[in-house]
Amino acid sequence: MAQRTADVVIIGGAVMGSSVACHLAQRDDFRGRIIVVEADPVYEICASARSAASIRQQFSTAVNIEISLYGIRFLREIGAALAVDGDRPDIGLQEGGYLFLATPDKAEILQRNHLLQQELGADIALLDTGELRSKFSWLSVSDLEAGCHGLTGEGWFDGYGLMQAFRRKARSLGVEYVSARGTVENNPEAGWSVLLSSGERISTPVLVNCAGASGGTEICAQAGLDVPVVPRKRCVFTFDCKEPLENFPLLIDPTGTYVRPEGPGYICGSAPPADRDPDCTDLDVDYTLFEDHIWPTLAARVPAFEAIRPGAAWAGTYDMNLFDHNAFVGSVPGMEGFFVALGFSGHGLQQAPAVGRGLAELISTGAYQTLDLEPLSIRRLTENAPISEKNVV
Repeated sequence: MAQRTADVVIIGGAVMGSSVACHLAQRDDFRGRIIVVEADPVYEICASARSAASIRQQFSTAVNIEISLYGIRFLREIGAALAVDGDRPDIGLQEGGYLFLATPDKAEILQRNHLLQQELGADIALLDTGELRSKFSWLSVSDLEAGCHGLTGEGWFDGYGLMQAFRRKARSLGVEYVSARGTVENNPEAGWSVLLSSGERISTPVLVNCAGASGGTEICAQAGLDVPVVPRKRCVFTFDCKEPLENFPLLIDPTGTYVRPEGPGYICGSAPPADRDPDCTDLDVDYTLFEDHIWPTLAARVPAFEAIRPGAAWAGTYDMNLFDHNAFVGSVPGMEGFFVALGFSGHGLQQAPAVGRGLAELISTGAYQTLDLEPLSIRRLTENAPISEKNVV
């Protein structure tokens, strides 16, 4: 059996794993060998390629807001940050803003969240129903009390492009990508090793689990760590609308159903009801979700959507953290050299720049140097201290 060593092995080479690899390889204080193990080298079914790819600051917890404030700065400067041989990536960032809508029973939560967002520097406007009607004339506001609109710093982008930009930059810096499935083994004396499906074994003192949903159900289980991170299917639907609607943001209905522009049309989606949301075992599209819930909800909110032409649809997976729908990031107590970035529950693309930077700092220096990601530590699982994030979409 062939065997070799690396200073850091990262399992999962999509946006999160490639961000960690890229940030680590860019550090002046790190000179080690980095190997990324990716089971899906064409990235056909990874969440990064099938996401609605957006970024927002409209969270209710400081750490999530600060992660995305850094994220938008990174995305704006991605051409310079991830250029390779003068070739600057372009991810088509559109800062159209999120528009969160609130009925009277949820308005207080929206207002409280807005205060924190403003305090941390997010450019979010709190609007009453009159202001909503004036700014978005196509919107039905009869049941609403308020809305929050991201004036700058929120929007959507090419998620697959972001992943590939991190990957290309990492490879240019000497990071090696291996196309294989990996099985994790832990020897208390020799450290970590990854047995590849090719038969090769890689030994390493530092193992980073960025494998998405399989990172919880497979990699953590192999390492001896029980985490409530499971794959959940999320469907994205496209449609065209004959009537032009000006100034259309990424709209979040009070039900959690979302819609945003995509080229000349729109994409939309919604979490299915809890009793129709099992662990994902396929990527079949649930068209009844669109017909029974999403379309009627959107047509009631935007009357122009009563007459649409449905288009293509696809399904992907969230690595859903059933504990509190927030990521587990950082080192794992009692498991020397084992790091995780899992359970992003749909926020992985927008959080990849800050999490990649943070884990690179933690691996290199033993501490976070810029943004403190300790609130996302897996310690909160053992301490039964969930993060209370109100704006989960």
